[in-house]
Amino acid sequence: MTDTPRPHVLIVFGGRSGEHEISCATAAGILRAIDRTKWDVLPIGITKDGEWVRVPDDPSLFELRDGKGQSVQAGDTRVTLTEGGARLLEVSYGRAADGGLGEAGDVTDLGPVDVVLPLLHGPYGEDGTIQGLFEMANVRYVGCGVAASAISMDKHLTKTVLKAAGIEVGRWELITPRQWDVDPQGCRERVAALGFPVFVKPCRAGSSIGISRVDSVEELSVAIKEARNSDPRVIVEAAVVGREIECGVLQGRGDQPPRTAPLGEIVLSEGAFYDYDSKYIDTEAVGLVCPADVPEADAARLHEAAARTFEALECEGLARVDFFYVPDTHEVIVNEVNTMPGFTPYSMFPLMWAQAGIEYADLVDELLEGALQRDLGLR
Repeated sequence: MTDTPRPHVLIVFGGRSGEHEISCATAAGILRAIDRTKWDVLPIGITKDGEWVRVPDDPSLFELRDGKGQSVQAGDTRVTLTEGGARLLEVSYGRAADGGLGEAGDVTDLGPVDVVLPLLHGPYGEDGTIQGLFEMANVRYVGCGVAASAISMDKHLTKTVLKAAGIEVGRWELITPRQWDVDPQGCRERVAALGFPVFVKPCRAGSSIGISRVDSVEELSVAIKEARNSDPRVIVEAAVVGREIECGVLQGRGDQPPRTAPLGEIVLSEGAFYDYDSKYIDTEAVGLVCPADVPEADAARLHEAAARTFEALECEGLARVDFFYVPDTHEVIVNEVNTMPGFTPYSMFPLMWAQAGIEYADLVDELLEGALQRDLGLR
């Protein structure tokens, strides 16, 4: 052991998105694996209402159990980052007559924050919002910055930027609330021009929440309603007949280019597609294969496209790039980018890096150490 102070790490998880429970499961894996001899850990949960609370440092409280997720619960204290000061404060509250929180009481300084590991998936966590808060608080954090997070979370903007950079993406249409309300027939015609089947998705949701396969224009209204339960902006994507290949990317050390992991593949049972249930509940319908069996020349193209995507979006830290790969034509098509991919011990991202020789705990170290070297302010 050494007397050198360990960096203070906030592990932030939960959040307001539909992926709250998956974020908690991710945090459970990290809390079990993180090297306590290197890092001084403080877990912070965000409730589904957006309240920040200090939670027990107990992974078992947040793991998936029998396919059911756990959630962050609030008590009588809240925590907050000081603006510009990179310190964490905890405020205690009394109870009001209606049972809610009363007036603020004692304030406890929980100390400086050296780095934040935000394990948040989806809106209000992976989309640039919390990254902006960290920037305002002048604290270092793991992962992409504000702009890269916001663009990568938005499937329409991701495709727009990548297409402009000369990276192949599939055909799609964006349907905004105004377009659907003012000209639904025009929206149907644009979708029909893509050819059926199509996939209707919330533009800014993750974990395949709210996705529907649509085989005719008559099914479109129900699918759009389902997607709009998660996001008022809806993206409709043309189907691609191909294999679903994923590639993990880590930021290069120093001035080095991005590093890519061995490829992984999602193998679905016949007639299935990769939705929320198949990811986390009915997992027997899905196979995760790593390394994927791809010819060497095409594998090289997938790795190159993943690194180009990472740089085109100006990502930092980590990302997972998801592809459609068409063996007959050798097409490599970017489907989407996750800037905080699933990070449970059995998720594809850490499994891919384990194939590259970086085990789960070492991967956590790598991300935290990289974030500590990040410049504050504009980069």
